[in-house]
Amino acid sequence: MRGYRLLVTGPSGAGSTTLGRALATLWAVPHADVDDYLWLPTSPPYTHKRPVEERLALMNALFVPRPAWVLSGSLRSWGDSVVAQVDAVVFLTVDADTRMDRLLRRETVRYGDTIENGGANEAAHHDFMEWARGYEDTVVPGRRSKDERWLARLRCPVQRLDSAQPLDRLVTAVTDWLGSEVATGDRRP
Repeated sequence: MRGYRLLVTGPSGAGSTTLGRALATLWAVPHADVDDYLWLPTSPPYTHKRPVEERLALMNALFVPRPAWVLSGSLRSWGDSVVAQVDAVVFLTVDADTRMDRLLRRETVRYGDTIENGGANEAAHHDFMEWARGYEDTVVPGRRSKDERWLARLRCPVQRLDSAQPLDRLVTAVTDWLGSEVATGDRRP
């Protein structure tokens, strides 16, 4: 299988990093997460964003020029120059309850009891979970509707997958799709 430049994206907790890593390992190509460029290194992490120009400069210096790679995360609203370099996009969804359960488990593994009542990261954890819970908000057009509009404008093929499936099935779905859809060289007009 030839190398691809693939973006795996979706809401937080949908599994884009997990699928991205699995595909990159299978293809023996570099993997990066958008968060590696989006956030400045801080303790605790994920508290200060890197300016957009710096994010893009780092990505273009360290990652994007490679012939093949897998990038996971969201570039909507700031990463168009990187998205222009991708061969295809995989957009993951999963029901909200499953997604929120995954996020709670991930937060617990990362931060342990510091996210519990009175813990050092309690407030940050609460804010993050509230932000994540708002993804599907339909009362006020939320991030889901913005993602849908963004996906509709992409000029590359987009595959939509429900990440409730086992990881091996997701990997197979992507590799089969890339082998047939993207290999033709067709890009959306």
